Amino acid sequence: MEETLVAIVRSFITFFSLLIYARLLGKQQMGNLSFFDYINGITIGSIGAGLATDLSTKAWVHWVGLTTFIVIALVLQLLGIKFRSLAKAIDSEPIIVVQDGAILESNLEKMRVTKDELMVLLRQKEVFNLTHVQYAVMEPNGKISVLLKGQYRKLTPNDLNLRVNTGGLSTDLIYDGTIQQENLQQKGKDVYWLLDELSKEGISHIKNISYAALLPNNQLYIDLYEDELDEGANVEI
Repeated sequence: MEETLVAIVRSFITFFSLLIYARLLGKQQMGNLSFFDYINGITIGSIGAGLATDLSTKAWVHWVGLTTFIVIALVLQLLGIKFRSLAKAIDSEPIIVVQDGAILESNLEKMRVTKDELMVLLRQKEVFNLTHVQYAVMEPNGKISVLLKGQYRKLTPNDLNLRVNTGGLSTDLIYDGTIQQENLQQKGKDVYWLLDELSKEGISHIKNISYAALLPNNQLYIDLYEDELDEGANVEI
């Protein structure tokens, strides 16, 4: 029972330590991890597991090791931001693997990528014909960036000299039944305006609203908690 309690306490210490250290190292999507980030993740996880479950060793020994590793990783990250040569040494750099429809085998070898793997990556980019490719660049995170030749690229409104709405972001006005006062003020609105717009939709209680936002087209989107009511309504302002 005593060992179980110790393991629980150490697990809590590990969890919050890793949470804090992960925030220090910055956010990175799993699919975008570089080799450096991948190695960091494996090592930190391994040390953290030892801190939580290795009851034969004092917790502080693992914690010091974990902290030391985090400091090293963080220092290298910061230095990599300042010195590009160091960043290249740690994470490598983008390499062109296809140029003007031709595969650059020597560059593929540097990235340890086979032709079959290259073709898979290209197909994932909806590229099935190498002759359509102007450049394909292998990124440090293992993904590929593709620039098609001009005649094979998708048309854009700019190509057709069309003017389009630039759009914008929605602004949260109500979240979980709570009015977002700061957002209202940023839009030059007040609570009385919001209540008036809601009353037009027959809504008298803010607490009934799960989410409401002011859309880029100046419409008010409303989502209610109760399923029997309309799930969403657009109000022209």
